[in-house]
Amino acid sequence: MTEAPAPRVYSIAAHRGFADALVAGLVPRYAEEQFGLARLTLLLPSARAARTLSEAFVRHAGETGTSGLLMPRMVLVGDLDLDEAMGPLFDSLGAGAAIPPAADPTRRWLRLAALIAQVQGDQAPKGSALLRLARETGRAMDRLLVEEISPQDLLAPRVLALFDDKLAAHWQDNLREFAKVQQYWLAELDARGERDAAARRNMLFRAAARRMRENPPATPYVAAGVTSAAPALARLLRTVANLPNGAVVLPDLDLSMTAEVWDELGSAGDPSAESPIGKDDAVTHPQYHLKLLLNRMGVARAEVQPWHRAGLAKGPPERSHAISSLFLPPEASKAWARLPATRRRMAGVRLVEAANPEEEAQAIALLVRQALDVPEKRVAVVTPDRGLASRVVQHLGRWNIKADDSAGRPLSQTPAGRVLLLLAELAAEHAAPVPLVALLQHPLVEAEGDRNGWLRALRRFELLLRGPRKAPGLGPLRPLAEKAQVLDWWAQVEARLGPLLDAGDSAELATWLDLLSTAGEALCGLGLWAKEDGRALSAFVEDLRLHAREVPLALPADDLHAVLREAMDLVAVRPPYGGHSRVAIYGLLEARMTRAELVICAGLNEGTWPPRGTTDPLLAPGVLRALGVPGADFRISLAAHDLAGMLGAPEVVLTRARRDSGGPAIASRFLLRVRALLGGDLVAAHEDEQVIKLAQALEPAPLELPFYPRPQPRPSADLRGKPISVTALDRLRSDPYQYYASAILALRELRGLDAEPDPAWQGDLAHAILRDWHDGKGDLPTLAARHLQAMSAHPLMRALWRPRLLKALEWVELELAGQPGRTPVKWEKKGEMQLRGITVHGRADRIDRLPDGTLAVVDYKTGHAPSKKEVAAGYALQLGTIGLILRHGAFDGLTGDAQLFEYWKLGKDKDSETGFGSVSSPLKLSERQKGILPEDFLPETERFLHEAFDRWILGDEPFTARLNPDAKVYTTFDQLMRLGEWQGREG
Repeated sequence: MTEAPAPRVYSIAAHRGFADALVAGLVPRYAEEQFGLARLTLLLPSARAARTLSEAFVRHAGETGTSGLLMPRMVLVGDLDLDEAMGPLFDSLGAGAAIPPAADPTRRWLRLAALIAQVQGDQAPKGSALLRLARETGRAMDRLLVEEISPQDLLAPRVLALFDDKLAAHWQDNLREFAKVQQYWLAELDARGERDAAARRNMLFRAAARRMRENPPATPYVAAGVTSAAPALARLLRTVANLPNGAVVLPDLDLSMTAEVWDELGSAGDPSAESPIGKDDAVTHPQYHLKLLLNRMGVARAEVQPWHRAGLAKGPPERSHAISSLFLPPEASKAWARLPATRRRMAGVRLVEAANPEEEAQAIALLVRQALDVPEKRVAVVTPDRGLASRVVQHLGRWNIKADDSAGRPLSQTPAGRVLLLLAELAAEHAAPVPLVALLQHPLVEAEGDRNGWLRALRRFELLLRGPRKAPGLGPLRPLAEKAQVLDWWAQVEARLGPLLDAGDSAELATWLDLLSTAGEALCGLGLWAKEDGRALSAFVEDLRLHAREVPLALPADDLHAVLREAMDLVAVRPPYGGHSRVAIYGLLEARMTRAELVICAGLNEGTWPPRGTTDPLLAPGVLRALGVPGADFRISLAAHDLAGMLGAPEVVLTRARRDSGGPAIASRFLLRVRALLGGDLVAAHEDEQVIKLAQALEPAPLELPFYPRPQPRPSADLRGKPISVTALDRLRSDPYQYYASAILALRELRGLDAEPDPAWQGDLAHAILRDWHDGKGDLPTLAARHLQAMSAHPLMRALWRPRLLKALEWVELELAGQPGRTPVKWEKKGEMQLRGITVHGRADRIDRLPDGTLAVVDYKTGHAPSKKEVAAGYALQLGTIGLILRHGAFDGLTGDAQLFEYWKLGKDKDSETGFGSVSSPLKLSERQKGILPEDFLPETERFLHEAFDRWILGDEPFTARLNPDAKVYTTFDQLMRLGEWQGREG
């Protein structure tokens, strides 16, 4: 009996550079004189790996002076059409042995949602939550299918043993419901003659392995860079390794690790172990997933041979020894204390620590720019942080270096994707101001037409749209368009958005997609689908719409935005090729198998690299461990292996920021290991502080901010001597700068879009209602409803504010009824007087005739009323100035001396009969009270006015900002006066 040949399994050390080293070995071994490598079939993990190897073949040809070379066939093991890609290998299987087609993932997602609703009944989540659960269920199913675990395995004795006392009740319920849903789904697949994509790949792997064993191919097969430990794939790799012309080449398997350390990693799927995945397994170690793969292949580490070829961008050999020491498990890492400096040194590795992500990105861009000065030197920036990658791209633009992030952007963050999401948000919020304006000013909207005219009309409309939200829909906004004189433009908006907003509160998902795509194209034209993001959006919409018609799903408008955003987040839009040929920016997946002379590993903070561990929401960790499925920490192992591969480059820079957008950041455990291995004596030698200093010098922050003086504008006399309103004059003495900004510069604060009702809005509404009430146009509840309706106020805001408003107005009615001899004689009337040649004008809220025939001036306040102290100091002159106009001028023919001055506050008051409303007066009306004596009130006001006129209106004193710091002032113009730059530094 002949002994079976040893499997041909090789490992390329991290310092050799996987792709270039692989090509350097494949060409002399498999190239034929006339066919080149055309007879060779390479099994690769991904399309990115195929592209990386293609580039490596080109570099090798250039380095060796080869004029041309036929490339090998490259087959992606993750391809759904693996049977077609491997071609002749499946030709002889026959039609009867054909493998069923794969179920479409989008259809499966929608059907799983329906099945979950069926299984859970009334307890099932609704809308976006249901679809989110369906997606998680699909992921859990794939995870188990890859591991060849059936629904029956979920109820195996080793799992049921956990039900007694080790598994919480909610995990048990989750497991039962998950098993039910999966059984229903598999039964449906059987009826359709389909298989899940993961199960179909397993079938393809098994069929390929069987065919290879039964009829070994005459041409060579090499599996390269495949590290997935899926059982079916592991068996296929073992079969390839056993072929006469086959081989398996693994990346960065540590052959120098001692047997004791290798054993310390744990059982890692060892079939002879009591548990396939031990509770104490070192699942976060970068070699763990490779040990798991070897165990499932049935290959001992001692059988793996080193690949002796090296790539063009190889690092120093001692780097691999340092990497091996760097990631030692806990017990073995005690050896660090005994390592001499020569074994701890990592020549060519630099550490860069920035203050924040912006500084980190600037430093990375500088490192890239420096490297490009060296001819033929390639640079790779590797980071899982897409925000940091985007910053680096922008900073490189300083030197006209175009570098694209090959990991791409989520479709939801692209211009075309944002159009669809804004339309969804608009439908959900019934034309709310923020999404409406954001959509109408989107760069793609009307880009093919008169965009300038479109934006001019939008700006005029937006000015009137500001403030509290109007009633839902486009109809209540039409009066605003009419007032802004943009009715023709608004008619176009209504025509394009009307069908979407008329769909109601719920519709089928396919109907929503029809409406969204129609509205998007009506706004943006064919330009919506023109670029790479538009093409990705088109494919996304068509795919989802196709299956949503087959699997109807009613979706509330409120959930539409969340559903689409979460689905679009999973679609990566990669930029077209054309960036700098020697600069690449990768995510972790894209960086595998790549190599450059300088590799910058960026974003080395916990939660970024490695990512945060997440627990499977459906399957308990104990269940996964009992089934032999690696847990959530397995992702950390892959992230560590990615870093180990990057560390093999000739030059490596590890960067992090001490703070991120959320506050102080914790350094990555990997980076902390690098520092611990180096030790205090070597860390300083590897730190690169110079690049941070250069980054700071590019945009230096002054050591001391220049002093910005307190504003003291001094306008000319003709600007000062204009007619003055009582409102503007009210705060002249407390803060002259506010008077200058509002009365002389005529600046007004713009309300925000969808703003909360402020005191000014509440005051306008209350004044309008009280005016009509005094005019006898109806009772207060009717008038309140009428005015709220006229303002097109949002129903929610009407529901919130109408009860408060009515309580305050009811208090006004009760207060007047409680003083029978007091009669309002004028309300909401304008008046004016001449003071030293200047017209002073204002509006009296209300003037009453008291029982003794004297007059009382009333000022309504929806916010806080001025205190007696403020009025006595001359910081609130409005009430007294109204009294002076009544004395020296007239309000609608009424003139005379007022003896009583009151603020009627409409806010909450615990002592009020209705809970709202109170009266206060700046006058001293009793011995116990403070304030100004009634007979002194108008003379004091007149004195303050003359003083103000002498200083600012007729004089030339500057309108100094915050002249009286103790006075209560509005903050409207704080930014204009640059308050924060000088306050506290006046001296």
